[in-house]
Amino acid sequence: MRLVPNSLHDEVAAQLRDRIFAGELMPGTFLDEARLAEQLQISRTPLREALKVLTAEGLVRHEPRRGCFVNEVTEQDLDEIFPVLALLEGRCAREAATNATDADLQELEILHDKLNRHAKARRINDYYAANFAIHEAIITLANNRWLALVISDLRKIVKLARLQQLHAPGRLDQSLSEHMALFAALKARDPEGAEAAMRTHLTRQREALRALARNQKSRLVQ
Repeated sequence: MRLVPNSLHDEVAAQLRDRIFAGELMPGTFLDEARLAEQLQISRTPLREALKVLTAEGLVRHEPRRGCFVNEVTEQDLDEIFPVLALLEGRCAREAATNATDADLQELEILHDKLNRHAKARRINDYYAANFAIHEAIITLANNRWLALVISDLRKIVKLARLQQLHAPGRLDQSLSEHMALFAALKARDPEGAEAAMRTHLTRQREALRALARNQKSRLVQ
């Protein structure tokens, strides 16, 4: 399908971003400009602009005289990103506890009911979706576009790692417990408690990802 000219490089960036997240363009993949331009039926100019956008987001890296490659996320990257995410999303939870109306809390309760049902049924993909919706709702309630922008960019890098922390043993139940503690703090309109609960939640996510990576590495060695 030929792309329309309006904001062409943004459309190209969106398509490439989707292909990266879908695993069609794996970490380390060389992004052949000639081939991509032919596939998308565009010139190299909007393609290069799109690659600049993805480079700024951290999804692509540019190597002089070699070209662009899909970025590879290391364990050190995750160790550095998650504490920042915990701080930022913790701040969002603090603001949300102050800003949330009764109607907002009712909507969050519906999302947490879904989360609980998906956890009990062991529907991990559905749990991920409900979990994401809850985080997005809390970020929206914080009403700080700069926090939202930075969190969105960092989440893209974490997503690039393609690790599913809920597959770590016991993590699904632990995650649900963390979410319910966070929701309890929000309902109590306890800013400090909500911030602490969100930070704990993100910290334990990183711990679960680290354990999952160790298990996968151990299986490869065997």
